Amino acid sequence: QVQLQESGGGLVQAGGSLRLSCAASGSAFSINAMGWYRQAPGKQRELVAQITKGGSTNYADSVKGRFTISRDNTKHTVYLQMNSLKPEDTAVYYCNADATYYSGISARGWGQGTQVTVSS
Repeated sequence: QVQLQESGGGLVQAGGSLRLSCAASGSAFSINAMGWYRQAPGKQRELVAQITKGGSTNYADSVKGRFTISRDNTKHTVYLQMNSLKPEDTAVYYCNADATYYSGISARGWGQGTQVTVSS
């Protein structure tokens, strides 16, 4: 399983911005796709954005036009630029990755999560 580490969360006022980063540790693997999920207290985890190795992206309707996902394949890192943040964006954000080791073995991993809190 690929090990992931998120960073960049914090407390911001409504209308502010944050950039989340997620780096995959280790070597001898290639990332196939990475994404960001979020989970608010008492709610189900939901997909926020995802990006494939080829660069195609998908966003939840609630964040379209405000969030942008990007990826640095060489660094095995994915970013989530969050602009015009709203209180309803408050949640723990989790990074996810699907990877293939050079040996051909598949792997999947989740980060530990980073808290994003948007005050009203």
